[in-house]
Amino acid sequence: MGMVKVVGLVLHPRRDCGAAIEAITGWAEARGVTVLGLPDEVSRITGCTAEAVEAPEMVDRAGLLVSLGGDGTMLRTMRLAEGRETPVLGVNVGRLGFLAEVDLPALGEALTAIDEHDYKVESRTAVRTVLPDGREVSAFNDIALVRVPGHGLAAVGIRVEGSGFVNYAADAVIVATPTGSTAYSFSAGGPIVSPNVRGLIVSAAAAHSSFNRSLVLDTSEQLALDVLPSSGRLAIEVDGIIEGHASPGDRLEIVPVPAAARVIRFGHTSFYERARRKLRVEGSAQAVAEDMSDAVVVDSFEQRRYEVQLGGEVIGSLTYRRSADGIELLDTVVEQAYSGRGLAGRLAAAALADARSRSIQVTATCPFVAGYLERHPES
Repeated sequence: MGMVKVVGLVLHPRRDCGAAIEAITGWAEARGVTVLGLPDEVSRITGCTAEAVEAPEMVDRAGLLVSLGGDGTMLRTMRLAEGRETPVLGVNVGRLGFLAEVDLPALGEALTAIDEHDYKVESRTAVRTVLPDGREVSAFNDIALVRVPGHGLAAVGIRVEGSGFVNYAADAVIVATPTGSTAYSFSAGGPIVSPNVRGLIVSAAAAHSSFNRSLVLDTSEQLALDVLPSSGRLAIEVDGIIEGHASPGDRLEIVPVPAAARVIRFGHTSFYERARRKLRVEGSAQAVAEDMSDAVVVDSFEQRRYEVQLGGEVIGSLTYRRSADGIELLDTVVEQAYSGRGLAGRLAAAALADARSRSIQVTATCPFVAGYLERHPES
Protein backbone atom coordinates (compact mmCIF):
# COMPACT_ATOMS: atom_id res chain seq x y z
CA MET A 1 0.00 0.00 0.00
CA GLY A 2 1.39 3.40 -0.99
CA MET A 3 1.50 6.69 0.86
CA VAL A 4 -1.44 8.30 -1.02
CA LYS A 5 -4.97 7.21 -0.07
CA VAL A 6 -7.10 10.12 -1.36
CA VAL A 7 -6.37 12.54 -4.23
CA GLY A 8 -8.25 15.82 -4.69
CA LEU A 9 -8.53 17.47 -8.13
CA VAL A 10 -8.80 21.16 -9.00
CA LEU A 11 -9.50 21.84 -12.69
CA HIS A 12 -8.97 24.76 -15.03
CA PRO A 13 -12.42 26.27 -15.66
CA ARG A 14 -12.18 26.08 -19.47
CA ARG A 15 -9.33 23.87 -20.67
CA ASP A 16 -9.87 20.23 -21.58
CA CYS A 17 -8.68 18.20 -18.58
CA GLY A 18 -10.23 14.90 -19.73
CA ALA A 19 -6.97 13.14 -20.63
CA ALA A 20 -5.33 14.15 -17.35
CA ILE A 21 -8.33 13.03 -15.30
CA GLU A 22 -8.42 9.71 -17.15
CA ALA A 23 -4.73 9.18 -16.34
CA ILE A 24 -5.27 10.01 -12.67
CA THR A 25 -8.40 7.91 -12.19
CA GLY A 26 -6.81 4.96 -14.02
CA TRP A 27 -3.72 5.18 -11.81
CA ALA A 28 -5.89 5.50 -8.70
CA GLU A 29 -8.15 2.56 -9.56
CA ALA A 30 -5.16 0.27 -9.94
CA ARG A 31 -3.97 1.20 -6.43
CA GLY A 32 -7.25 1.50 -4.55
CA VAL A 33 -6.91 5.28 -4.22
CA THR A 34 -9.99 7.49 -3.91
CA VAL A 35 -10.26 10.50 -6.27
CA LEU A 36 -12.29 13.55 -5.26
CA GLY A 37 -13.30 16.61 -7.27
CA LEU A 38 -15.40 19.74 -6.93
CA PRO A 39 -18.99 19.19 -8.12
CA ASP A 40 -19.15 22.00 -10.70
CA GLU A 41 -15.80 20.92 -12.16
CA VAL A 42 -16.02 17.13 -12.45
CA SER A 43 -19.64 17.29 -13.65
CA ARG A 44 -18.54 18.81 -16.97
CA ILE A 45 -16.08 15.96 -17.69
CA THR A 46 -17.82 13.15 -19.58
CA GLY A 47 -17.33 9.79 -17.89
CA CYS A 48 -15.42 11.23 -14.92
CA THR A 49 -15.43 8.73 -12.04
CA ALA A 50 -14.13 11.15 -9.39
CA GLU A 51 -16.36 11.52 -6.33
CA ALA A 52 -17.92 15.00 -6.25
CA VAL A 53 -17.53 16.74 -2.88
CA GLU A 54 -17.47 20.35 -1.71
CA ALA A 55 -14.13 22.10 -1.22
CA PRO A 56 -13.92 21.86 2.61
CA GLU A 57 -14.51 18.10 2.52
CA MET A 58 -12.03 17.61 -0.29
CA VAL A 59 -9.18 19.40 1.46
CA ASP A 60 -10.00 17.60 4.73
CA ARG A 61 -9.87 14.15 3.15
CA ALA A 62 -7.18 14.48 0.47
CA GLY A 63 -3.59 13.55 1.16
CA LEU A 64 -2.60 15.07 -2.19
CA LEU A 65 -4.11 17.90 -4.21
CA VAL A 66 -3.55 17.92 -7.98
CA SER A 67 -3.95 21.15 -9.96
CA LEU A 68 -4.82 20.64 -13.63
CA GLY A 69 -4.26 23.88 -15.54
CA GLY A 70 -1.79 26.76 -15.42
CA ASP A 71 -0.56 29.18 -12.79
CA GLY A 72 -4.04 30.54 -12.03
CA THR A 73 -5.38 27.08 -11.22
CA MET A 74 -2.28 26.34 -9.17
CA LEU A 75 -2.75 29.53 -7.12
CA ARG A 76 -6.39 28.60 -6.48
CA THR A 77 -5.34 25.13 -5.33
CA MET A 78 -2.70 26.60 -3.01
CA ARG A 79 -5.31 28.90 -1.47
CA LEU A 80 -7.52 25.85 -0.82
CA ALA A 81 -4.58 24.11 0.87
CA GLU A 82 -3.43 27.16 2.84
CA GLY A 83 -2.31 26.30 6.35
CA ARG A 84 -2.38 22.55 5.76
CA GLU A 85 0.37 19.99 5.30
CA THR A 86 -1.30 18.65 2.14
CA PRO A 87 1.18 18.87 -0.77
CA VAL A 88 0.09 20.28 -4.13
CA LEU A 89 1.16 18.87 -7.50
CA GLY A 90 0.82 21.16 -10.51
CA VAL A 91 0.10 19.53 -13.89
CA ASN A 92 0.47 21.56 -17.06
CA VAL A 93 -2.69 21.70 -19.15
CA GLY A 94 -2.41 24.24 -21.96
CA ARG A 95 -0.30 27.41 -21.72
CA LEU A 96 2.18 27.11 -18.91
CA GLY A 97 3.90 29.14 -16.26
CA PHE A 98 6.17 28.78 -13.26
CA LEU A 99 4.22 26.78 -10.72
CA ALA A 100 3.22 23.53 -12.42
CA GLU A 101 5.77 20.73 -12.15
CA VAL A 102 4.87 18.02 -14.70
CA ASP A 103 3.43 17.66 -18.19
CA LEU A 104 0.67 15.17 -18.98
CA PRO A 105 3.00 12.45 -20.41
CA ALA A 106 4.87 12.29 -17.07
CA LEU A 107 1.78 12.36 -14.84
CA GLY A 108 1.57 8.63 -14.09
CA GLU A 109 5.26 8.45 -13.24
CA ALA A 110 4.92 11.52 -11.01
CA LEU A 111 1.97 10.05 -9.09
CA THR A 112 3.88 6.83 -8.50
CA ALA A 113 6.89 8.77 -7.23
CA ILE A 114 4.65 10.70 -4.81
CA ASP A 115 3.01 7.45 -3.68
CA GLU A 116 6.50 6.12 -2.90
CA HIS A 117 7.42 9.41 -1.20
CA ASP A 118 10.12 10.09 -3.78
CA TYR A 119 9.78 13.86 -4.08
CA LYS A 120 10.73 17.14 -2.44
CA VAL A 121 8.52 19.87 -1.04
CA GLU A 122 9.03 23.62 -1.34
CA SER A 123 7.05 25.85 1.01
CA ARG A 124 5.39 28.99 -0.30
CA THR A 125 4.75 32.27 1.51
CA ALA A 126 1.31 33.89 1.30
CA VAL A 127 0.16 37.41 2.12
CA ARG A 128 -3.05 38.13 3.95
CA THR A 129 -5.08 41.28 4.54
CA VAL A 130 -8.50 42.40 5.71
CA LEU A 131 -10.50 44.31 3.10
CA PRO A 132 -12.35 47.53 3.96
CA ASP A 133 -15.60 45.51 4.04
CA GLY A 134 -14.16 43.23 6.74
CA ARG A 135 -13.42 40.16 4.63
CA GLU A 136 -10.05 38.44 5.04
CA VAL A 137 -8.26 37.42 1.84
CA SER A 138 -5.01 35.60 1.03
CA ALA A 139 -2.74 35.63 -2.00
CA PHE A 140 0.24 33.55 -3.04
CA ASN A 141 1.36 35.90 -5.83
CA ASP A 142 0.40 39.41 -4.81
CA ILE A 143 -2.02 41.91 -3.39
CA ALA A 144 -2.22 45.11 -5.46
CA LEU A 145 -3.92 48.47 -5.14
CA VAL A 146 -4.75 49.42 -8.73
CA ARG A 147 -6.11 52.68 -10.11
CA VAL A 148 -9.65 52.58 -11.46
CA PRO A 149 -9.91 54.32 -14.86
CA GLY A 150 -11.35 57.77 -14.43
CA HIS A 151 -10.67 57.92 -10.68
CA GLY A 152 -7.10 59.24 -10.56
CA LEU A 153 -3.75 57.71 -9.61
CA ALA A 154 -3.01 55.24 -6.84
CA ALA A 155 -1.49 57.45 -4.12
CA VAL A 156 -0.34 55.00 -1.46
CA GLY A 157 1.81 55.47 1.61
CA ILE A 158 4.12 52.60 2.57
CA ARG A 159 4.28 52.18 6.34
CA VAL A 160 7.01 49.88 7.71
CA GLU A 161 7.30 48.98 11.39
CA GLY A 162 4.64 51.56 12.19
CA SER A 163 6.33 54.52 10.49
CA GLY A 164 5.83 56.02 7.05
CA PHE A 165 8.69 55.26 4.66
CA VAL A 166 7.64 56.50 1.22
CA ASN A 167 4.57 57.64 -0.68
CA TYR A 168 4.02 56.23 -4.16
CA ALA A 169 1.94 57.85 -6.89
CA ALA A 170 1.48 55.19 -9.56
CA ASP A 171 -0.88 53.15 -11.66
CA ALA A 172 -0.65 50.39 -9.04
CA VAL A 173 1.20 49.50 -5.86
CA ILE A 174 1.98 45.80 -5.55
CA VAL A 175 2.93 43.70 -2.54
CA ALA A 176 4.31 40.44 -3.89
CA THR A 177 5.57 37.24 -2.35
CA PRO A 178 8.75 35.69 -3.75
CA THR A 179 6.46 33.38 -5.74
CA GLY A 180 4.77 36.44 -7.22
CA SER A 181 8.05 38.24 -7.94
CA THR A 182 7.89 36.94 -11.53
CA ALA A 183 4.30 38.10 -12.08
CA TYR A 184 2.81 41.61 -11.70
CA SER A 185 5.79 42.79 -9.64
CA PHE A 186 8.23 41.81 -12.39
CA SER A 187 6.22 43.70 -15.01
CA ALA A 188 6.48 46.77 -12.76
CA GLY A 189 10.28 46.51 -12.68
CA GLY A 190 10.62 44.52 -9.47
CA PRO A 191 13.40 41.98 -8.85
CA ILE A 192 13.29 38.23 -9.47
CA VAL A 193 13.36 36.59 -6.04
CA SER A 194 13.88 32.91 -5.25
CA PRO A 195 10.67 31.35 -3.88
CA ASN A 196 12.76 29.96 -1.02
CA VAL A 197 13.38 33.47 0.35
CA ARG A 198 11.16 34.63 3.20
CA GLY A 199 10.37 38.17 2.24
CA LEU A 200 7.96 40.57 0.53
CA ILE A 201 8.52 42.89 -2.43
CA VAL A 202 6.74 46.24 -2.64
CA SER A 203 6.74 47.78 -6.14
CA ALA A 204 5.04 50.65 -7.95
CA ALA A 205 3.77 50.16 -11.51
CA ALA A 206 4.28 53.19 -13.79
CA ALA A 207 5.33 55.37 -10.86
CA HIS A 208 4.64 59.11 -11.21
CA SER A 209 6.64 59.91 -8.07
CA SER A 210 10.37 60.65 -7.97
CA PHE A 211 11.02 57.52 -5.90
CA ASN A 212 10.21 54.45 -7.95
CA ARG A 213 12.41 51.73 -6.45
CA SER A 214 11.11 48.45 -5.09
CA LEU A 215 11.40 47.57 -1.42
CA VAL A 216 12.29 44.10 -0.15
CA LEU A 217 11.12 43.44 3.41
CA ASP A 218 11.65 40.58 5.80
CA THR A 219 8.50 38.68 6.76
CA SER A 220 9.06 39.67 10.40
CA GLU A 221 8.60 43.37 9.58
CA GLN A 222 5.20 45.06 9.85
CA LEU A 223 3.83 46.46 6.59
CA ALA A 224 0.75 48.59 5.93
CA LEU A 225 -0.58 50.42 2.88
CA ASP A 226 -2.33 53.77 3.45
CA VAL A 227 -4.59 55.13 0.71
CA LEU A 228 -3.71 58.82 0.76
CA PRO A 229 -6.18 61.72 0.50
CA SER A 230 -4.90 62.53 -3.01
CA SER A 231 -5.63 59.02 -4.27
CA GLY A 232 -8.45 57.97 -6.53
CA ARG A 233 -10.69 55.02 -5.78
CA LEU A 234 -8.59 51.85 -6.08
CA ALA A 235 -9.36 48.25 -6.97
CA ILE A 236 -7.90 45.65 -4.62
CA GLU A 237 -6.56 42.76 -6.69
CA VAL A 238 -5.79 39.47 -4.95
CA ASP A 239 -3.78 37.16 -7.21
CA GLY A 240 -5.13 39.13 -10.16
CA ILE A 241 -8.79 38.97 -9.10
CA ILE A 242 -10.61 42.10 -7.97
CA GLU A 243 -11.88 41.34 -4.47
CA GLY A 244 -12.86 44.84 -3.35
CA HIS A 245 -12.13 48.55 -3.48
CA ALA A 246 -10.29 51.04 -1.31
CA SER A 247 -10.86 54.76 -0.89
CA PRO A 248 -8.78 57.60 0.58
CA GLY A 249 -8.34 57.03 4.30
CA ASP A 250 -8.39 53.23 4.09
CA ARG A 251 -5.47 51.22 5.43
CA LEU A 252 -4.53 47.64 4.52
CA GLU A 253 -2.38 45.79 7.04
CA ILE A 254 -0.34 43.21 5.10
CA VAL A 255 0.44 40.05 7.04
CA PRO A 256 2.92 37.53 5.57
CA VAL A 257 2.20 33.85 6.16
CA PRO A 258 5.42 31.83 5.73
CA ALA A 259 5.06 28.18 4.65
CA ALA A 260 1.36 28.68 3.91
CA ALA A 261 1.37 25.94 1.24
CA ARG A 262 3.59 23.07 0.13
CA VAL A 263 4.44 22.53 -3.54
CA ILE A 264 5.79 19.23 -4.88
CA ARG A 265 9.06 19.29 -6.83
CA PHE A 266 10.99 16.42 -8.42
CA GLY A 267 14.14 18.39 -9.19
CA HIS A 268 13.93 18.00 -12.99
CA THR A 269 14.04 21.78 -13.50
CA SER A 270 15.04 24.61 -11.17
CA PHE A 271 13.20 27.86 -10.50
CA TYR A 272 15.87 29.68 -12.49
CA GLU A 273 15.41 27.44 -15.53
CA ARG A 274 11.67 28.07 -15.45
CA ALA A 275 12.21 31.81 -14.98
CA ARG A 276 14.71 31.97 -17.83
CA ARG A 277 12.30 30.28 -20.24
CA LYS A 278 9.12 32.02 -19.15
CA LEU A 279 10.63 35.50 -19.02
CA ARG A 280 12.78 34.91 -22.12
CA VAL A 281 15.94 36.22 -20.50
CA GLU A 282 18.04 37.61 -23.37
CA GLY A 283 20.59 35.15 -24.73
CA SER A 284 19.79 32.45 -22.19
CA ALA A 285 18.45 29.92 -24.67
CA GLN A 286 21.66 30.10 -26.68
CA ALA A 287 23.83 30.03 -23.57
CA VAL A 288 22.34 26.88 -22.08
CA ALA A 289 22.31 23.57 -23.95
CA GLU A 290 18.82 22.04 -23.86
CA ASP A 291 17.76 18.54 -24.81
CA MET A 292 15.12 18.80 -27.54
CA SER A 293 14.15 15.19 -26.91
CA ASP A 294 12.26 16.51 -23.88
CA ALA A 295 10.03 18.65 -26.10
CA VAL A 296 6.46 17.38 -26.58
CA VAL A 297 3.80 18.22 -29.18
CA VAL A 298 0.20 18.61 -28.00
CA ASP A 299 -3.04 19.59 -29.73
CA SER A 300 -4.21 22.79 -28.02
CA PHE A 301 -7.66 22.65 -29.59
CA GLU A 302 -8.93 25.73 -27.75
CA GLN A 303 -6.15 27.77 -29.36
CA ARG A 304 -6.68 25.93 -32.69
CA ARG A 305 -3.05 24.96 -32.95
CA TYR A 306 -0.54 22.21 -32.30
CA GLU A 307 2.05 23.32 -29.75
CA VAL A 308 5.57 22.11 -29.09
CA GLN A 309 6.33 22.53 -25.40
CA LEU A 310 9.62 22.32 -23.54
CA GLY A 311 9.78 22.33 -19.78
CA GLY A 312 6.25 23.69 -19.57
CA GLU A 313 6.69 26.51 -22.10
CA VAL A 314 5.25 26.83 -25.60
CA ILE A 315 8.24 27.33 -27.93
CA GLY A 316 6.53 26.69 -31.27
CA SER A 317 3.11 26.24 -32.82
CA LEU A 318 1.26 25.18 -35.97
CA THR A 319 -2.14 26.85 -36.31
CA TYR A 320 -5.01 25.13 -38.09
CA ARG A 321 -8.63 25.44 -39.19
CA ARG A 322 -10.87 22.38 -38.87
CA SER A 323 -13.93 21.62 -40.97
CA ALA A 324 -16.37 18.73 -41.09
CA ASP A 325 -14.21 16.65 -43.43
CA GLY A 326 -10.70 18.03 -43.11
CA ILE A 327 -8.09 20.26 -41.57
CA GLU A 328 -6.23 23.23 -43.05
CA LEU A 329 -2.71 23.73 -41.67
CA LEU A 330 -2.15 27.49 -41.71
CA ASP A 331 1.12 28.67 -40.23
CA THR A 332 4.17 27.27 -38.41
CA VAL A 333 6.10 29.42 -35.94
CA VAL A 334 9.08 28.48 -33.74
CA GLU A 335 10.71 30.80 -31.21
CA GLN A 336 13.88 32.24 -32.73
CA ALA A 337 16.00 30.96 -29.85
CA TYR A 338 14.98 27.37 -30.76
CA SER A 339 15.19 27.60 -34.55
CA GLY A 340 17.26 25.07 -36.43
CA ARG A 341 16.53 22.25 -33.99
CA GLY A 342 13.94 20.35 -36.02
CA LEU A 343 10.93 21.55 -34.04
CA ALA A 344 8.97 22.78 -37.07
CA GLY A 345 9.35 19.34 -38.62
CA ARG A 346 8.10 17.70 -35.44
CA LEU A 347 5.02 19.95 -35.48
CA ALA A 348 4.31 19.09 -39.12
CA ALA A 349 4.84 15.37 -38.55
CA ALA A 350 2.57 15.34 -35.50
CA ALA A 351 -0.20 17.25 -37.28
CA LEU A 352 -0.07 14.97 -40.32
CA ALA A 353 0.00 11.84 -38.17
CA ASP A 354 -3.03 13.09 -36.24
CA ALA A 355 -4.92 13.76 -39.48
CA ARG A 356 -4.00 10.31 -40.78
CA SER A 357 -5.26 8.67 -37.58
CA ARG A 358 -8.58 10.51 -37.98
CA SER A 359 -8.78 9.73 -41.72
CA ILE A 360 -9.37 13.38 -42.59
CA GLN A 361 -8.14 15.40 -45.57
CA VAL A 362 -5.20 17.82 -45.13
CA THR A 363 -4.84 21.18 -46.89
CA ALA A 364 -1.32 22.58 -46.46
CA THR A 365 -1.69 26.37 -46.70
CA CYS A 366 1.43 26.75 -44.56
CA PRO A 367 4.51 26.95 -46.85
CA PHE A 368 6.64 24.98 -44.39
CA VAL A 369 4.12 22.11 -44.19
CA ALA A 370 3.75 22.12 -47.99
CA GLY A 371 7.51 21.81 -48.32
CA TYR A 372 7.58 19.11 -45.64
CA LEU A 373 5.04 17.07 -47.61
CA GLU A 374 7.18 17.37 -50.74
CA ARG A 375 10.20 16.08 -48.84
CA HIS A 376 8.19 13.40 -47.03
CA PRO A 377 5.48 12.20 -49.45
CA GLU A 378 4.84 9.20 -47.22
CA SER A 379 3.35 11.57 -44.63
